[in-house]
Amino acid sequence: MSSKVTDLIYWRDTERTGMVFTGLVVGLLSLFQLSFITVVSTLSLAAMCFTIAVRLYYKVLDALQWADGKHPFQSYLDLDITLSTEQAGTYMERVIVMTTSAIAEIKRLLFVDSLINSLKFLFLMYLLTFLGDLFNGLTLMIIAVISLFSLPLFYKQHQARVDGFVEAVKANVDNIKDILHRLFQGPSRTPDPDPAPGGAKPKTK
Repeated sequence: MSSKVTDLIYWRDTERTGMVFTGLVVGLLSLFQLSFITVVSTLSLAAMCFTIAVRLYYKVLDALQWADGKHPFQSYLDLDITLSTEQAGTYMERVIVMTTSAIAEIKRLLFVDSLINSLKFLFLMYLLTFLGDLFNGLTLMIIAVISLFSLPLFYKQHQARVDGFVEAVKANVDNIKDILHRLFQGPSRTPDPDPAPGGAKPKTK
């Protein structure tokens, strides 16, 4: 399953990736004007009309003995999408672990377990308020779909440049974090000078 998703993202099968990408973008754009139920039902009707027409066409060819009678969508019918008990349990455990970890992290951020991390979270939420004013959920989903089908391929083609840019940004972020960490800690106290060995020196007359 993961290999098929990777093939789609990296455009290894251009025709299939183009169909999936176009369908996702058109479906999301349709939600701007139509309701979710209308979009789903219309797309389902269009898909059913296409598949039934192709099925009847192959039936006619089979009746005229111009084809071998093979089902045109047999490869899709043969796809095994069932999960074994072990696989279902493994995926459920992962979901539970990820959910509990996310809840625990949000709890630490909300109740200020670490002041610096909570301030970073506060700043992130403040930036998201501006993002919410500029975009709605559908726009973000469209951007996410376009990024999913473009950024991995772009990174593969320009990996060296992207890694260099990321390292430079990471170094600047680390410097800023170090400065903030020092500001919150306050000025460091200079240690008292070590006493002279053997105690205090006697006063000379």
